[in-house]
Amino acid sequence: MIALARTDTSLLGRWWWTVDRWLITCLLLIIAMGAILVLAASPSVAERIGLDAYHFVRRQFIILPLALTVMFAVSLLSPLQVRRLAAIGFLGCVVLLALTPLVGAEIKGARRWVSLAGMSLQVSEFVKPCLAVISAWMFAEWRRRPEFPGHAVAIALYTAVVGLLLLQPDFGQSVLITLVFIGQFFLAGLPVACLVATGALGLAGLVGAYFLFPHVTSRVNRFLDPTSGDTYQVDRSLEAFINGGFLGTGPGEGEIKQLLPDAHADFIFSVAGEEFGAITCLLIIVLFGFVVLRGFSRLFADGSLFVLLAGAGLLMQFGLQALVHMASALQLAPAKGMTLPFISYGGSSLIALALAMGMALALTRRRVHEGDGA
Repeated sequence: MIALARTDTSLLGRWWWTVDRWLITCLLLIIAMGAILVLAASPSVAERIGLDAYHFVRRQFIILPLALTVMFAVSLLSPLQVRRLAAIGFLGCVVLLALTPLVGAEIKGARRWVSLAGMSLQVSEFVKPCLAVISAWMFAEWRRRPEFPGHAVAIALYTAVVGLLLLQPDFGQSVLITLVFIGQFFLAGLPVACLVATGALGLAGLVGAYFLFPHVTSRVNRFLDPTSGDTYQVDRSLEAFINGGFLGTGPGEGEIKQLLPDAHADFIFSVAGEEFGAITCLLIIVLFGFVVLRGFSRLFADGSLFVLLAGAGLLMQFGLQALVHMASALQLAPAKGMTLPFISYGGSSLIALALAMGMALALTRRRVHEGDGA
């Protein structure tokens, strides 16, 4: 237990007495559960593709301390510093996103990964939190100075990012970013009539994606009519939950992970359901829900519109990503390869989420002087 006096004015002392320790505790619990589930799910995947059984485990456990360091370091920042970090990160991500279709490695018909300093990065994971913070900044400035076209700038930046993502193509991340952007715009004061019009445009975009992108067409068709195509992974996922029941088969005793190609990533929630049961799955859902709701309760107590919008965007991303992953595993939504935050295997996802939640922790810290959040 950290023992720091309330009068301690050091950087660590100020952080300890202003950060939300409930949020940190829940995030650490989620990360710990993720470490256990990667340890349970990844050896069978590694062996199936001819790697050492603990290949993915070692990689995840090497990256985990770095991710924790990133989350802690970013949580020390002020709102102004969070904004500056997001601006720098956004510029770098846009450049890399533009290069991805040209130099990225092609995997399953898509180019979403770039090699940087010997590491493979999925840039879309990092652009999400940066765009959320930059959009919040633009919306807040628009509300503070109506003559400044912050909303137009935010729309332009959002359009550029989504356009670059669709070139990969990465439709799932585009939808997630769109939902978060609309949510932030609404909180910033988007009129209801405009919200309805935006919703109609979004629906039109979904219909257009259905006809333009074959992989989207296939996934939607298989969701609506399982007999129209291959539903092998989703069928095995549902079978895992049935096998697990309330208490699960026990750690390491699951059988379905031997059959699921992405048991350690896109379907790790299914492994949790089989080996640890429905009760553990409900606990995971409660932890994610608590993080989002607790974060919003802290944000609404802050007097800064920028802090509210930026924090809301980051928390919406966190919650929606978890919701999409779990809904896909339970066949409540079309299958989408999206990681379960802090639980699925994946270096880019882990570090990007640490960056995002570090920003969220920084923005939800208590501040004596309320203002523009800078």
